[in-house]
Amino acid sequence: MKSDPYHALGQKYLPKGAGAVLTFALKGGYDAGVACVGNVKLFSHLANIGDAKSLIIHPASTTHSQLTPEQRAAAGAGDEVVRLSVGIEDIGDIIADLEQALG
Repeated sequence: MKSDPYHALGQKYLPKGAGAVLTFALKGGYDAGVACVGNVKLFSHLANIGDAKSLIIHPASTTHSQLTPEQRAAAGAGDEVVRLSVGIEDIGDIIADLEQALG
């Protein structure tokens, strides 16, 4: 957003555009998050971000699994949370993979 104080720096260092990290919640909580990650075909199940390939993670069952449900929720990693780092694959392929995984 142009009004953001870091917009000019983003334009300078990322002239082709910034990456996309998305966080969303799934109805169905923990089980839905685990199922979504297990059902994707294009996305890789990894905890890092900023790769050229699309990545997916369910923090509650991986990176934040040692925390209590209350601690996970406070950290923005509740049972229903899934995170994506969108890579450079064709957008149609990315959308189709998510649609079939959430099916």
